[in-house]
Amino acid sequence: MRRFWLLFAQTVTIALGLYMVVQGMQPGWLGGVAPKLQPIGPAMPVGVLQAPPQSQPSAGSYRDAAGRAMPAVVNILTSKALRRNHPLLRDPLFRKFFNERPLRDERQSSLGSGVIVSPDGYILTNNHVIAAADEIEVVLADGRKAPAKVVGTDPETDLAVIRIAASNLPVIVLGHAEQARVGDVVLAIGNPFGVGQTVTMGIISAVGRNNLHINQFENFIQTDAAINFGNSGGALIDTSGNLIGINTAIYSQTGGSVGIGFAIPVTTAKSVMEAIITSGQVVRGWIGIESQDITPELADSFGLGRQSGAIIAGVVRNGPADRAGMRPGDILLAVQGKLVGDTRQMLALIAQLAPGATAKMTVMRKNRQSTLDVTVGKRPRAVVEPE
Repeated sequence: MRRFWLLFAQTVTIALGLYMVVQGMQPGWLGGVAPKLQPIGPAMPVGVLQAPPQSQPSAGSYRDAAGRAMPAVVNILTSKALRRNHPLLRDPLFRKFFNERPLRDERQSSLGSGVIVSPDGYILTNNHVIAAADEIEVVLADGRKAPAKVVGTDPETDLAVIRIAASNLPVIVLGHAEQARVGDVVLAIGNPFGVGQTVTMGIISAVGRNNLHINQFENFIQTDAAINFGNSGGALIDTSGNLIGINTAIYSQTGGSVGIGFAIPVTTAKSVMEAIITSGQVVRGWIGIESQDITPELADSFGLGRQSGAIIAGVVRNGPADRAGMRPGDILLAVQGKLVGDTRQMLALIAQLAPGATAKMTVMRKNRQSTLDVTVGKRPRAVVEPE
């Protein structure tokens, strides 16, 4: 009897299991009708929550600043010919033997950004964006395209001015970079990697950055707003949409943004632009010296009681400094009454002097100070090879 009930229970369990499997997979076998999903039509709307339209931007939005500046930021497309000049490539037999294609000029293209600063068509950008370019084309934010001509370049600050012939140009408003402080919110506008005009946000991380060995004259604004390939020459703006810098370089080990970008202050860019438009180049003072910073080690070895100033390491023969009596080993302390802290500051002070003018320079020689009258010369123009 006990065996009978055990067999009966197992049979019922198996039957119920089979019933559930068939009901779930093939209900039609049992005479039922499979449920069908009914399409959702106009008569059956889905209930969702919709925010009311905003008449004003929300707090913390920078759409107005971006909207004011973006039309004045342009894409710059450049190209140059790559000429194949190896003598063997000009030998027809050599080309035939190696199945070489006929000689022709191949072209290399690059991408950058620029900022329209004048309704007359003047555009600020980086020198490295347009260096050695055979052709320059500017693409405006509204889609218009125009060829551009180089007005002038300044490799020592990595700035350049180009010009296009077009009407109804949007112009950016110049801001006050000297008022910028660490922690201020800034926006970077450009065309990274050719994806199209892009705005990124960050803060000012530092001001007055130098000794980066990027340019000869450095006074960078550092920001963590993303700056990538193609952003060079673009705008760094404040929260009012005013231009405070020209995006120039990044620090990166991968080629992409890691939050350390550098922009040339608009004060520097404006002075360079005005000089280029006026005379075609930037004219700077020069006295013909080589210098190095005073380090604690040098101060100890020379027995100096100070660690500011610049040691004159070399003097150009028959140059302005040489004619004024400056000698190697002298320490330059002041230029026109302005104290020299290091070689970068010394270089900037001398560059501001007008060629042909006489400047008073205070030097220390063997722990004795003296003042020299130096007739300032014209700084030779630097030649920077494009990368």
